Amino acid sequence: MMANPLNQQDLRVAADWWVRLRDPAATERTTEQWLAWADEDPAHLTAFERVTELAARLQALGEVSRERLLAEFAPAQVQRVRWWMPAAAAAAVVAAVGGYVGWHAMATAVTSQTYASAIATQREVTLEDGTRVTLGGATHLTTRFSHGRREVDLADGEAYFEVVHNASRPFRVRAGDVTVEDIGTAFNVRRTGDYVTVAMAEGRVRVADATGGAHNSLEAVAGQSVTYDPSRAAMNVTASDPANAAAWRHARLEFDNEPLSVVVANINRYRVEPLRIADAELDTLTFTGTVKADAIDDWLRALPQVLPLQVGEAGGQTVLSDARRKPAQH
Repeated sequence: MMANPLNQQDLRVAADWWVRLRDPAATERTTEQWLAWADEDPAHLTAFERVTELAARLQALGEVSRERLLAEFAPAQVQRVRWWMPAAAAAAVVAAVGGYVGWHAMATAVTSQTYASAIATQREVTLEDGTRVTLGGATHLTTRFSHGRREVDLADGEAYFEVVHNASRPFRVRAGDVTVEDIGTAFNVRRTGDYVTVAMAEGRVRVADATGGAHNSLEAVAGQSVTYDPSRAAMNVTASDPANAAAWRHARLEFDNEPLSVVVANINRYRVEPLRIADAELDTLTFTGTVKADAIDDWLRALPQVLPLQVGEAGGQTVLSDARRKPAQH
């Protein structure tokens, strides 16, 4: 069975890309656009290889111009293209196409690595680009690095990033609907479900909220924190102490007017016996203050003096219940 002929439009576009990629004015952006086009459809790669093959033959005869190359794929010319070539030329074409395919594979290859930490522990790792990451307790993240980008998916927990800046290879951290892009920075990202907090220690980042559209992004600098609350689907910027951006590295858990449910979830990353909120009414309470990771029980004993709740034990868990709720009548 004969193979289906290549689409003429694909061949013409491939020919245009062949010329653009060899233009001295081509930039990294040109390469990225070409890679995106090549990945759209396997037929695009096949067409580009066909063009590369023809170009190799034409180059043996003289300079290859855009017009000449495109003319080879004009509908009226297609039937006159002959694909015979001497053995030496064929070998050259194989080398050229093989080199392209190898480069394409290298440029599009993605390496992935998963890192995790246990409850009440910290873990320091150095990524392949030299970026240093410190994981807080019970944190899980995955890195995906390629030739043109560096991406980190923070599934849960908290991590402090000291990024090696590379403008041609952006570094992005995704935490649910929030994306943080480095612009030469050291910053902390904490994810609790879909509730995300970004605290700046140095430099500058761009923070974007996927639920708000392309326009919903902002830049934050050292001395600022950005909070994304999914219940409001909005980001809020507040002033913060850069020295406290990752205070948890020194066993201090800092909270600034945050929902009690978020506070409890983060404290559970540092406590083997988990806390549990028994009454939904407590979810409306907020807490501001510092909790020492090595003295959580002391904080629990003092908490009823700050918030209208009770602390008890049930089923191997520490339970927080609403002190305002009247006991059931019997």
